[in-house]
Amino acid sequence: MKNMEFSTIFIAVVLLLCSSLTYAQTAKSPSISPTPAPAPAPEYVNLTELLSVAGPFHTFLGYLESTKVIDTFQNQANITKEGITIFVPKDGAFSSLKKPSLSNLTQEQLKSIILFHGMAHYYSLADFKNLSESSPVSTFAGGQYTLNFTDVSGTVHISSGWTNTKVSSSVHSTDPVAIYQVDKVLLPEAIFGTDIPPTPAPAPSPDITPAADTPSEGTADGKSSPTSLPGKSSSFRVISWGIWSHLVLALSGVLVLFL
Repeated sequence: MKNMEFSTIFIAVVLLLCSSLTYAQTAKSPSISPTPAPAPAPEYVNLTELLSVAGPFHTFLGYLESTKVIDTFQNQANITKEGITIFVPKDGAFSSLKKPSLSNLTQEQLKSIILFHGMAHYYSLADFKNLSESSPVSTFAGGQYTLNFTDVSGTVHISSGWTNTKVSSSVHSTDPVAIYQVDKVLLPEAIFGTDIPPTPAPAPSPDITPAADTPSEGTADGKSSPTSLPGKSSSFRVISWGIWSHLVLALSGVLVLFL
């Protein structure tokens, strides 16, 4: 009997110890919260492919590659947090550029002009309204290579000193890369100076006087001179001489009758 009671007490003690250990482990185990998923990396933008498809921007892309500026813009677009804004002239803007010409520039000057078309920050079209109040804005070319912006009823106008143009369309505008098409090549005063050539005035139209109002040659008041119609004057003299001849003959006949 005592053995049974001892066994019962032993089993109860063992169960009590097991339950205490289980509770202690449950109480001490920390709660595990789920790990948040990492933010998706921004999509890589290949400027060469983008400009090759859009446009045509072949001339500007050629300058980007020949001056190695494409590497500067590409790194700014995909490595930095600031992003980039690029103004891209169409091929027609380069072909219509006669004076000044880019062919007379040094390689360093040409590189500065291409850098002049980019800003080291992403700007949406809505941001240019604030930029118009804080102009001039620096570009990748640095120093005196700045741009002035004016927002006119939602249209972005750009002044570079030599060039006045506007943003005609948005090629790509997704943070961190903004590419806008402009109508003209941006030319800086830092290279071409301040002696901006005036816009040539249209040629005046020739002053053509109607033939009816043109005075005849050899007259002062536009009236026909007596010698301008020789045929009419000769006929008039012949008719007048004939009339006088008939009158003289008639008078002679009357005098003969009375005499």
